[in-house]
Amino acid sequence: MAQKPKVYFTKVISPEKLIEVYNKLDIKLQGNIGIKVHSGEKGNKNFIRPEFIKPIVDLLDGTIVETNTSCPEKFTQRSTNEKHKKLLEDHGWSKVFKKVEILDSEQPDEELDIPNGILLKKNYIGSKTKNYDGFLILSHFKGHGMGGFGGALKQLSIGFGSRLGKTLMHSAGKNKDPEVFFENLCSDKEFKEAMADCANSVVNKFKGKMVFINVMKNISIDCDCDGNAVPPCMKDIGILSSTDPVAIDKACIDLIYNSDDPGKKQLIERIESKLGLHIFECSVQLGTGSTDYELINID
Repeated sequence: MAQKPKVYFTKVISPEKLIEVYNKLDIKLQGNIGIKVHSGEKGNKNFIRPEFIKPIVDLLDGTIVETNTSCPEKFTQRSTNEKHKKLLEDHGWSKVFKKVEILDSEQPDEELDIPNGILLKKNYIGSKTKNYDGFLILSHFKGHGMGGFGGALKQLSIGFGSRLGKTLMHSAGKNKDPEVFFENLCSDKEFKEAMADCANSVVNKFKGKMVFINVMKNISIDCDCDGNAVPPCMKDIGILSSTDPVAIDKACIDLIYNSDDPGKKQLIERIESKLGLHIFECSVQLGTGSTDYELINID
């Protein structure tokens, strides 16, 4: 009988606890390590600040990594290298860290096969991803306007995808042109299947060389990609870590559903209205991870 993946949890949200939950994991990242974060869209006030994660980045001697968004340039400050670099500076990433890189800043993209994909058979990620030995996926857990929620699985799929990769995910493989992004969006169900496919391809590429930390702070129904995200609807919950991206996201969802915070109603409505939980059954089917986990409180 397979052992349940462990998910470590603390209610204390601090830079020191980030390191503590990392140190509880069986895997220790070595070599050239990327720290995958969300830079936060211009105007967003909920994203995790660079100063908060500096101690763990320093511990791993890691490089902050991001990717450009697939939205047309008129809607975002993150669709071109030049504008995204400026935003990374404005939000403090380039000021706090000497090593900051946009993974898809150079063409061609790296192409990953998804032979058992539910919807997609190819994933396209940033060409510079291949320069890294492993990754810390450091996710701000919150809602999302299309995904329902965003955590480790979103970082692995949308977060690693190049502009082409993101566009294909959002259109169920039907659109390759980011400039007509909003004209070709797929159904909520298809989007979760495409995300699950692409997340699986990244996990398979770096199997045993990825760890996941979710920070449940500033929990809005909107993603950090929204420059006009609504304020947080729930009180801060804590920090979680795991080597299983499915388990850690499911643990976060369970903490929300089991919370006595009345603000959870708004977030649950967002998650369920977008069929957000469908990504779990898809990810389990693909073998990305397990929803049957052991939660270990370290407070």
